[in-house]
Amino acid sequence: MLYQIYETQRAFMEPFSELAQTAAKLFSNPSNLAGQTPLAQRVAAGYDLIHRLGKDYVKPEFGIRTVDVDGVDVAIHERIEIKKPFCELLRFKRFSDDTATLTKLKNQPPVLIVAPLSGHYATLLRDTVKTMLGDHKVYITDWKNARLVPLEDGEFHLDDYINYVQEFIRHLQSIYGNCHVVSVCQPTVPVLAAVSLMASRGEKTPLTMTMMGGPIDARKSPTSVNNLATTKGFDWFENNVIYRVPGNFPGSGRRVYPGFLQHTGFVAMNPDRHATSHYDYFKDLIKGDDASVEAHRKFYDEYNAVLDMDADYYLETIKTVFQDFNLVYGTWQVKGIDGKVEWVRPQDIKTTALLTVEGELDDISGSGQTAAAHGLCSGVSDKNSQHLEVHGAGHYGIFSGRRWRDIVYPKMRQFILDHAATPPKATTAKRTKPVAKKAVQTAVKTTLKTAVKSKTERAKAKA
Repeated sequence: MLYQIYETQRAFMEPFSELAQTAAKLFSNPSNLAGQTPLAQRVAAGYDLIHRLGKDYVKPEFGIRTVDVDGVDVAIHERIEIKKPFCELLRFKRFSDDTATLTKLKNQPPVLIVAPLSGHYATLLRDTVKTMLGDHKVYITDWKNARLVPLEDGEFHLDDYINYVQEFIRHLQSIYGNCHVVSVCQPTVPVLAAVSLMASRGEKTPLTMTMMGGPIDARKSPTSVNNLATTKGFDWFENNVIYRVPGNFPGSGRRVYPGFLQHTGFVAMNPDRHATSHYDYFKDLIKGDDASVEAHRKFYDEYNAVLDMDADYYLETIKTVFQDFNLVYGTWQVKGIDGKVEWVRPQDIKTTALLTVEGELDDISGSGQTAAAHGLCSGVSDKNSQHLEVHGAGHYGIFSGRRWRDIVYPKMRQFILDHAATPPKATTAKRTKPVAKKAVQTAVKTTLKTAVKSKTERAKAKA
């Protein structure tokens, strides 16, 4: 019922938001009489703020048209590589007519960026993608808004998320031989599960895993996000935050955790900061500080655009990651696409190098939560394990902004480059005894005799 009430309110407010935008343009235009009044700038700023507070924010575009590669502008074409009911694998294909640049692009390592499915769209990682495109072939998971997925497309569980990630990894491996995986925030847990399952089956695993600001072990340095999940029971979440999609969307009837509730939670975490930001925006409009105004708009166009998450996926994530801690306790089982249930065993990962990144001031994933991956991945040698703590960085600072570009990315780029050619050697708990030389010679002679005998018998049979 709450979802229907929200949609009714949004539909009611939309015309007023549009009128406020029109009024803002009217009073900010010095060519007409309204724009020449003494308080015109303040009135225009007020109406603009009302418009932005009341408007409906849609999914943004990545909007990456070109990137600079050693002084050469390289064109970017965004295309869908794989289309699934709840996700699309996007590829940012690079084009250049410069022969030297084209050769360089072909030899660069492929990277799968697994974007979070935790409220915002994958475009939140726009800066991550744009920065990495200069040195890598970049793919990213673009998760769909669950309210746009019809009921006939089926359910979506945490196990499905993990199976999607494995399919995407195999797709890149089929093209390039192998790949590198980068996960930001929420997907660190399912990505670690996906690679663990592949390792346990004896499949080829990615050359590297980079995990940034994720709740691998949510018991460490708990934040307000962790505390909410542990202080409220599973039934509380199911009864208070899960609603059915209204009839005016393709996913009508689907049980979801609505985006507007998530956005309310985001704002509630730092209400003073958001209030100050909007007031500064109002003052910047009056002063005519176009750079600050545009920066505010870009941030909130992204921040206010939220998506609905399928209820099954959301509730299972709460229980598995934040309440039962199945990954760290070794009690997590995942159902594959073939229906087979398998244990998640990170210790089986041997040939994938691991880099973890944390922000010193991260208020989403506390200190030590991501670094805990090293303890779980005991099969990865120390020389292939690295950790980076970014001083002064919050949650968003480790994958977007100045600290990401100046501190995190150079470290990640070198880490991927160091492991781009060949996978790191696996560590073994105990060495096998060397086979005696005489035993080897005997085995070879026996094999040769068997082969000669078989060949003779086939010749007789033909005759």
